[in-house]
Amino acid sequence: MYRKNVRLFTIFNFLIGFSLFAPLAIIYFSRVSGSYALGASVFGITMLSSAVFELPTGIWSDRVGRKGTIILGSWARVLAFVLYAIGLSYWWLVAGAILEGLSRAFYSGNNDALLYDTLADDHLEGKYHEYLGKVSSSEHLALAISGVLGGVIAHFSFSYLMWFSVISQVLMLVISYQFREPRPRLKIDTNLYVHLKEAIKLFIHNNKLRLLSMASIISFSLGELAFQFRSAFFISVWPIWAIGMSSLLTDLGASASFFFSDKIIKRFPKQNILLFRSIYGKLTNFIALGFPTVASPLIMSTPSLLYGVGEVSSNDLMQHEFTSHQRATMSSLNSLGGSLGFAIMSVVLGGLADLFSPAKALIILTLLSLSNTYLYWLLFRNDRKISS
Repeated sequence: MYRKNVRLFTIFNFLIGFSLFAPLAIIYFSRVSGSYALGASVFGITMLSSAVFELPTGIWSDRVGRKGTIILGSWARVLAFVLYAIGLSYWWLVAGAILEGLSRAFYSGNNDALLYDTLADDHLEGKYHEYLGKVSSSEHLALAISGVLGGVIAHFSFSYLMWFSVISQVLMLVISYQFREPRPRLKIDTNLYVHLKEAIKLFIHNNKLRLLSMASIISFSLGELAFQFRSAFFISVWPIWAIGMSSLLTDLGASASFFFSDKIIKRFPKQNILLFRSIYGKLTNFIALGFPTVASPLIMSTPSLLYGVGEVSSNDLMQHEFTSHQRATMSSLNSLGGSLGFAIMSVVLGGLADLFSPAKALIILTLLSLSNTYLYWLLFRNDRKISS
């Protein structure tokens, strides 16, 4: 069974990544809404919606099943993209953002749990990071391709760009029906509140999981937001049709990083990888944003070479700390924090960009994310203590 699900995940993730408008979303949202603040708020609403639905969908996945959850998430994503494509006003974007947030919530804990449980059925849990890297690689390969195509199509028509994006998500919905449900794990006899309480207690009492979770939350809240917003800065140094080239380089780097993550993880401790990735990412941002030139988008694309292996390292470390019957719930708790942080900071970032400039707003965001580097240093230090 695992071969079929892994193969389907590779196709499924490719189609998720083949959303042609994604690299230019902030530009599209800002044009429809009329400002960077409102445009960025669409991202925030997506994440706020995801935060609202995170726990119910995670518990649903653990109690009801992985396949049905991924199907529901795919339906929500297709409808969200349709509303974006219609895009008659800011409120159509808001409606789409709410549905995309629901989709993210269905996917966030469930999809990793589906892959992990699929491998566990064949006693392949130890290869989780290897398969996660390979199936995630396809999403970024698709983002690389769609980034170039999207930039060219947007040069002629944003409307065509949005509706072409809908088509790929419909194909993804069809694929979601083909997955096979893993064998059920430990049956849950407790009520929802007890189930949730047990998951929260593990975060509180497990120091390693707590550090990993906090670092992951900050990384997503600030790092992912900066990534989504950076096109607003790129357009000040590059023409719109060329922005897709930066996306191509970034996502090719991320795709390669995911694909070869298993080989890198076998050579270097995961905590070391996470710390180095965090330091390098901050350094390149300060250089590219502090001294903006035509080379800035290229400089900001280089951290992608560490993105995939960093994500796999973080995910694999957390999966080993999760309990099997609460895997999706605990992952959703982690995603909940990231979504709330993203929602709050998107409003702040948009306001800073309108007040100063996109470049200065991103520099402030990078300064705030230094706290994330400190958490990874604590993980690195603790690992060294255990090893010595």
